[in-house]
Amino acid sequence: MQYINLGKTGLKVSRLCLGMMTYGDPKWRDWILGEEESRPIIKRAVELGVNFFDTANMYSLGVSEEITGGALRDFSRRDEVVIATKVFFPIGNKPNQGGLSRKHIMRFISPIGTAGRDLCRCRIITILFIVKKSAR
Repeated sequence: MQYINLGKTGLKVSRLCLGMMTYGDPKWRDWILGEEESRPIIKRAVELGVNFFDTANMYSLGVSEEITGGALRDFSRRDEVVIATKVFFPIGNKPNQGGLSRKHIMRFISPIGTAGRDLCRCRIITILFIVKKSAR
């Protein structure tokens, strides 16, 4: 596996990143793979040298992050992987279950069966950037 610098963060990540949206709770979307089906794929990715895993708080309403954390805890050493997440979209209908409040963000960068996330991005900023760039 080849590794590259992730911008100016000082992190070295595999050129391939495993996106975790597909793994979670099939009740969320019918094409989602449950934990049993997900773990062999995540394990194989780690075996092949993938060390960069991208998830988001809204994927399967948080279940994707739980599966990611548990599998990486079982198949890798925490200091050898980079876990990225994204926050903003609501994961429920109750207050503070979405947006960019400290309360909502901290819930999703605190431990998920691991020692937390390494990279947190705000989705709304990404969306605004894309819209602004498209308008040019």
